[in-house]
Amino acid sequence: MSGAIVRMTLGIDEAGRGPVIGPMVLAAVVLDSRAARALTRGGLRDSKSYGSTPQGREQRRAMAERVKARACFTAVRVVDVAVIDQRVQRGELNVLEREIATDLISRAPGVDRIVTDGKVLFGPLCGVYPHLEAWNRGEERHAAVAAASVLAKVRRDEIFSRIATRYQPLFGRVEGGGYVNARTRAFLCDYVRRFGRLPPEARRSWPHLYIDEVLGRPFDPYADVPGEREGQLALL
Repeated sequence: MSGAIVRMTLGIDEAGRGPVIGPMVLAAVVLDSRAARALTRGGLRDSKSYGSTPQGREQRRAMAERVKARACFTAVRVVDVAVIDQRVQRGELNVLEREIATDLISRAPGVDRIVTDGKVLFGPLCGVYPHLEAWNRGEERHAAVAAASVLAKVRRDEIFSRIATRYQPLFGRVEGGGYVNARTRAFLCDYVRRFGRLPPEARRSWPHLYIDEVLGRPFDPYADVPGEREGQLALL
């Protein structure tokens, strides 16, 4: 209806908090109520629900383009593995995500509502922004959060694809998406056997216990970590 009130909502979500390889990505999306309804009717949902098959990735990429075309504002922030490691060493990963979310909010236009994914993670920001809501499964609360999850996941997938391509000549197809699974562990062990250290895109803050068998104990995964590891930033 022409007289309907159009409200603006900012959604914030991340992709890649948990993997052992590759960066973390946070995204913010502002949708007005009409765009939110249209995207939801068009199949917008949480990024994970599209799956990891080639078809699922293509559907997610296509939805990301639709989000960017309909959104009033979008922003994506890539967090390098070296930064993640530095903050995890200090027990500040949640603080880091809140800092980035605060910056994204400051760059966005004024909105009626802010919805974030992660009740414990983003809950402390409610005291700073009275119109902010922190939910678990925030993508089910508003399409703007689902849209942010899609943009973050697509960007992270693009970066991981570059990482995998980089190592394919020596190690064959690098699978597993950088998450902690048998395929990722196999790649990391092969890399360590060949070079005696972790690849620059691997997070040192993960407990790499399975690499003890390759390098022997004690193994300090942080031993070769400068402030910004060579070779990673160029992929971002």
